Amino acid sequence: MTPQEFIQLKAFARIDGALLSVIWIASFASYITGMGNSLLMIVGMILAIGSLFFAAGRTRRFRDTALNGTISFKRAYAYTILMFFYAAVLFAVAQFAYFQFIDNGYVISRIIEMMNMEENKRMIETYGLTEAMNESLELMAKTRPIDYALNYLTTNIIIGITAALPIAALTHRKRPSE
Repeated sequence: MTPQEFIQLKAFARIDGALLSVIWIASFASYITGMGNSLLMIVGMILAIGSLFFAAGRTRRFRDTALNGTISFKRAYAYTILMFFYAAVLFAVAQFAYFQFIDNGYVISRIIEMMNMEENKRMIETYGLTEAMNESLELMAKTRPIDYALNYLTTNIIIGITAALPIAALTHRKRPSE
């Protein structure tokens, strides 16, 4: 890959990463809002899973529009990893902003509310998890917004590296033999 081709790959990956991050942010917002409405939680999960298909479609689009229908496995893999990386960075910024300025303990209060429901409370007590749940909630309350954002950033990059393998395998196309 020439330096010019790498610049082109990064430019397209940045744009597609920004679009992918919009889907992830919508998924996150749906999931958080869905803590009070299960239908929105399902929408959030569907968006998260659908983002993998979106990434494959954008890799295919890059192949067809920028590379005249051919892309090596290595280039498709690099493109997809970069797309996930850029999306993960933007998503981490959005999550930091949410936990720093908007959340104000909403997520933890919803979890506590769910744990205090009678059937959940009985199950937790039956399995002897009361102390562990209390410790986990206490730890969550002490976690800083930047820690949440960095944790999700790392997780999303690892997911991207892993998901890029099948996406690259499905989207690579060799030049037809002449």
